[in-house]
Amino acid sequence: MAVTSRTAKISASRKLDCANQVPYTLKTLVYPAIAPGSVTNSLTAQTTGPQIAWRTVFIIEYLGPLLIHPLIYGLRTIIYRNPSTILPFPAASTAQTLSLTLICLHFLKRELETLFVHRFSNATMPLTNIFKNSAHYWLLAGLNIALFTYSPSPSCPTSHRFPAWVPLLSILLYTVGELGNLSSHLTLRNLRSEGTTERGIPNAGVFKYIPVTCPNYFFETLAWAGIWLANGSLSTGLFLAVAVVQMAVWARKKEARYRREFGDRYKKKRFAMLPGIV
Repeated sequence: MAVTSRTAKISASRKLDCANQVPYTLKTLVYPAIAPGSVTNSLTAQTTGPQIAWRTVFIIEYLGPLLIHPLIYGLRTIIYRNPSTILPFPAASTAQTLSLTLICLHFLKRELETLFVHRFSNATMPLTNIFKNSAHYWLLAGLNIALFTYSPSPSCPTSHRFPAWVPLLSILLYTVGELGNLSSHLTLRNLRSEGTTERGIPNAGVFKYIPVTCPNYFFETLAWAGIWLANGSLSTGLFLAVAVVQMAVWARKKEARYRREFGDRYKKKRFAMLPGIV
């Protein structure tokens, strides 16, 4: 007798390895439905390996720049060579000190939001993801920006005096960006009750006034544009470019998900992140 089969996938559920106390996720259960009269049936389980809490990953990610920037700024006389053989080692410029302040405040805000604002739809992610996620912040936002921003070299933009309007405009962009980003996060938080994975359509706060799917990404871009203006560093521009591309991908996926999940109840957005651009 010919045997026909079909495959069923069971939604992911969180389990605990009691021997090692390592959480893992049961990704799929697959069973072939064997025709009547057959001798055996089989059950296959596939796991995604050890897991780590999303909140923990965020805390570790953002800790990198918070440690790296003050460390490199404070050890400038040890890390860098004095560009002059006659004059003493130059003190940090206004642009360098302002950059340090803005970047540290940004990631301190991120840490506080992780602890007290964000509500995650998924409890965990694969443990291996922490290395990929942390590299973006520890290397690109941490070492990459810090090493070039705090250099005393005359070729470093931050070692020179900027016109008075530059730091003022950078602080204005940064402040609007950070406050708008926080407002967006608070609106998103209120869509989900504590301990649930429910989703809703964000219509309050800045979501009413910024015609994009993800105004939180728009304001994040604005804040980093302020930081880039403050130091004029190509390394900061590189981080901003990479971040914008990644956020644009996330924003477009979120727009597609809103349309799929909420149908006619959701008012479609033409732009996902940057008005008139993306």
